[in-house]
Amino acid sequence: MKAVRVSDLCRASLLASFLCGLVGCSTLGRSPTSPVPAAVELPPPPLNIEALPDAVPRPEPRSAHGNPPFYDVLGRRYFVLGAADGYVERGVASWYGPTFHGVSTSSGERYDMYGMTAAHKTLPLPTYARVTNLRNGRSITVRINDRGPFVANRLIDLSYTAAAKLDMLRDGTTLVEVRALVPGQPDNLTRISETPPPALYVQAGAFADQANAQRMITRLRKAGLTAAFIAAPPEDKTPLYRVRVGPISNVADFDRLAARLATLGYAGARLAMD
Repeated sequence: MKAVRVSDLCRASLLASFLCGLVGCSTLGRSPTSPVPAAVELPPPPLNIEALPDAVPRPEPRSAHGNPPFYDVLGRRYFVLGAADGYVERGVASWYGPTFHGVSTSSGERYDMYGMTAAHKTLPLPTYARVTNLRNGRSITVRINDRGPFVANRLIDLSYTAAAKLDMLRDGTTLVEVRALVPGQPDNLTRISETPPPALYVQAGAFADQANAQRMITRLRKAGLTAAFIAAPPEDKTPLYRVRVGPISNVADFDRLAARLATLGYAGARLAMD
């Protein structure tokens, strides 16, 4: 299954992250292709995964493991956020399952593929977050207790159950919004939205100066990205001229455009919506 293979390549690095947390190092030494320890025998799956409850946000101390100021994986440095308050990001979600059931997460807890958990590269451990599938409107709450995924353009790695409740197991990936939740503050979003999926785009850059945005547009169009345009700044926010390409409809579109932008020197493309 595609999603499990993607996660297989990076989960060994997550184990190394956990081990580094124990000894206080900031560089992960294990290769992502190193063997993964054998997982424990799987318990039988729940009869009705859809009926399993979401994670419920509650105050928790910062984990003693998995929260260094920064760490390195595959030549890239990641800085762990000091707090999750106000975090909202959109991107690609993947999931990881049986191969890692029972294996230690970066926080030191055991991974439970039937729990409502997730892995993220920079949010503090633990963090509660609402994850919304932008293709079908389904929304869940997870507890982030692991690091990853360390695959290009991937934002969050979900447990098997979390992925099932978002209806993304078959495809392996989907486009999502991740919104950190603060325990004690209301979360008024419903699990399944009644509104149609929003229009989605790849954002190549954002500029305070419209002339700079226009220069990027000119270069993108000369390179063949004729769907590039400038999104005007919202009236109630700081004026930024956002250069976007699209709309897109799936993860393959996002990956293709992000890779194309990277070859033009615009790395770090983001998923954006109206």
